[in-house]
Amino acid sequence: MKKINGIDNFSINSGSIITLGTFDGVHKGHQKILKKLIKEAKKLNLESIVLTFFPHPRTVLNPSFPLKLINTINERTRLIEKSGIDTLITHPFDKNFSELSPEEFVKDILVNKLNIKKILIGYNHRFGKNRTAGIKDLKTFGIKYNFKVIEINVQEQNNVSISSTKIRNSIIQGNIKKAKSYLGYDLSLKGRVVKGNEIGRTIGFPTANLEIEEDYKLIPKNGVYLISTILEKQIFFGMMNIGVKPTLEIEKESIEVNLFDWGKDIYGEFIEVFILDYIRDETKFDSLIDLTDQIKIDKKTCLKLIEKK
Repeated sequence: MKKINGIDNFSINSGSIITLGTFDGVHKGHQKILKKLIKEAKKLNLESIVLTFFPHPRTVLNPSFPLKLINTINERTRLIEKSGIDTLITHPFDKNFSELSPEEFVKDILVNKLNIKKILIGYNHRFGKNRTAGIKDLKTFGIKYNFKVIEINVQEQNNVSISSTKIRNSIIQGNIKKAKSYLGYDLSLKGRVVKGNEIGRTIGFPTANLEIEEDYKLIPKNGVYLISTILEKQIFFGMMNIGVKPTLEIEKESIEVNLFDWGKDIYGEFIEVFILDYIRDETKFDSLIDLTDQIKIDKKTCLKLIEKK
């Protein structure tokens, strides 16, 4: 897959079929659309293109809106690449781009830059300055500029929007299994391992403190989770705590991972943690001993779940 950063860095000699959107989550609804796009591209011998935007348009047009995303930009790119699309164009969304009129967007971007012959788009898609144009306008432009519009029907479009909402809510609620049922893959967190307060070592549960660089990444609710990761080409299971460590009266939010059967130093390394299940809520215990006893129970719970996998 060709990865293009910015429409101005893209050129094409053949015709293309495209779809566009934010594709946050690249969930089952999105995957269905991408499969349809690839199928049409092969049938018509066209280049399949996904046009997406970063940062998310909503954060540019409404900076006060606290939007958290299911995927980082790198995760989104990787997931779209798995679909088999020919080209992914990630265009920087800014105020200037948002000022394009509907016809300017169609003529200057879709026609002149992408050379589209077909576009696969949702029935309720809005585009152009102030989102003034819709599917009917796009079809009119299609007649004028010689491209066809494939409309994603109401049911397909609802599958896309409902899934995105349900996934975000599921993650916020810690319902990892439900999130996976919509995503079609395990939710993950990727970050650098940094030094923490090292209290875990003193109670027999050393942890890797994960620092997520992307502040727009949606983090699951506070609590304990069963996780896995890949180190030295092997899968290791473990448990992860997200929260403020109330028993220790530490108010700073942290993500701490205790890996089973791993004893090496990984400070400074980037690791990706796959979240497999939710174990329990974050709880304040009366003492460090009580906390340690609960962590032992958590580990037993995790090991039982691993046996079932």
